[in-house]
Amino acid sequence: MMIEYQQEYDEAVALLKQLISIKSLSREEEDAADAMQSYLQSKGLDVNRKGNNVWVWSGQKDPSKPVLLLNSHLDTVKASSKWTYEPFSPTVENGVLYGLGSNDAGGPLVSLMATFLLLSKSEQPFNLVFAATAEEEISGINGVSSILDELGNIDLGIIGEPTLMQMAVAEKGLMVLDCTAKGKAGHAARNEGLNAIYEALADIEWFRTYQFPEVSDLFGPVKMSVTQVNAGSQHNVVPDTCSFVVDVRLNEKYSNKEAAKLIQAQVKCDAVPRSTRLNSSYIPLEHPVVKRGIELGREYYGSPTTSDQAVMSFTTLKMGPGDSARSHTADEYIKLDEIKEGIHLYYEMLNNLNIRS
Repeated sequence: MMIEYQQEYDEAVALLKQLISIKSLSREEEDAADAMQSYLQSKGLDVNRKGNNVWVWSGQKDPSKPVLLLNSHLDTVKASSKWTYEPFSPTVENGVLYGLGSNDAGGPLVSLMATFLLLSKSEQPFNLVFAATAEEEISGINGVSSILDELGNIDLGIIGEPTLMQMAVAEKGLMVLDCTAKGKAGHAARNEGLNAIYEALADIEWFRTYQFPEVSDLFGPVKMSVTQVNAGSQHNVVPDTCSFVVDVRLNEKYSNKEAAKLIQAQVKCDAVPRSTRLNSSYIPLEHPVVKRGIELGREYYGSPTTSDQAVMSFTTLKMGPGDSARSHTADEYIKLDEIKEGIHLYYEMLNNLNIRS
């Protein structure tokens, strides 16, 4: 029997309209966080705040129970000049809500919030926490990663992103390498020096052709792309350095640190990761939440896009109303029926879920 949640749905849509009307670019989410905090406090909840991150627990934590996190983000990207609607003015036409951040990730955010309130009405076999966080669009250090220590151990995280309410059971990792091949300067007219460009060529060819041993059923092989090359100061000087950048997209078989170690053992150049924070993720198909999703007719897939899952070391599932194809586009929108479906499916998947079974 479908749970009655009309009030939660109506309030979720009203809050989403309010959030759309608030400018909340990455690092500028303060007013949006204020709005979320005010709404949760109006429900009589004890709200926690750190920077532009807001979170709330359902009742008292029971140390004998696992912890379920519901998380999505408050920030948006900048609106392009191609918008025909006013991006900060929520507009509803024929059951479609237009506005910046409506799809990515306002719809998932308010749907998870409504689900949190519904789940909190009854005893659950898990501790439940909802977090609305900052800086997801720039993978910033002052976003969800800044509060994970305060949340403590998490057994399962539901990450709200637009997936058409299908289950993204894996997500690619991202690592950018700054590589430097070294030579020795000399005059181009004489047989002197060691050309750093030629030294770099062998490594560039290695990046082009190497195949990591572990291939994913969801993503295929790890993909490495040399995307920038820079060398030389003038036409008659043999360059002593050649720098290039490699974009590495990891499947769920490798952590960034594992991949960096493998690469550094194979190439002659210095290959230095800018960061190893944005790791791949994977939730087993045998996990109770995935099995329940399948029972509800949900499909599963591997997501090529990066989210806050990348900074979470615990088990996560990315799922939410809306469509990632609409993200970061002009006239971004979400269908109101998608929000209603999102609340319903989130609730059906999570209510009385035995996370540890």
